[in-house]
Amino acid sequence: MLKRLALSLLLLLGLAFAPAPANAQGSVSDTFSVDEIVDKGGEFFGSVSQGLASLVERAASQFGLPNGYILGEEAGGALFIGGRFGEGTLYTRNQGDYPLFWQGPSIGFDVGGDGSKVMMLVYSLNSTNDIFDRFPGVDGSAYVVGGLAMSVLKAGNVVVVPIRSGVGLRAGLNVGYLKFTNEPTWNPF
Repeated sequence: MLKRLALSLLLLLGLAFAPAPANAQGSVSDTFSVDEIVDKGGEFFGSVSQGLASLVERAASQFGLPNGYILGEEAGGALFIGGRFGEGTLYTRNQGDYPLFWQGPSIGFDVGGDGSKVMMLVYSLNSTNDIFDRFPGVDGSAYVVGGLAMSVLKAGNVVVVPIRSGVGLRAGLNVGYLKFTNEPTWNPF
């Protein structure tokens, strides 16, 4: 119940972060189809991917087709103040694939720790350098043993929609940001 409430709140808040319409994001050849994203996510998430298709379809109906995606892993924890650290690869059609890292602080009603596989859908990415920024947003999750969660982050015109498959004991709602870098760091700021 808490997970569904948090997801609904995040999707409503995501409307405020909506980018330009999908046809203004670039040519069709620059984007990935829903089927491609679901196939890659299914391979990546494995047996936890049952709800992935509905989350990807929901994101596509709200934001259009992504022109990039990130596959990676992250770990985080919070006791009202928290942090999140991850690493993965950014995949694009015409600009290549790039390893990257992310980290960020959070504050809110959030307690526990988790480890997650993450697929992030990336919209309106004109250059791969546009990803190296701070992306603020609201995150809500309710991992008891495992499950999927989705949130929306935005910096400038670039929108990032993380879909996490988490394992651990973590529940709550927080505000924070993710900062993407090309080098790993333990500093969440």
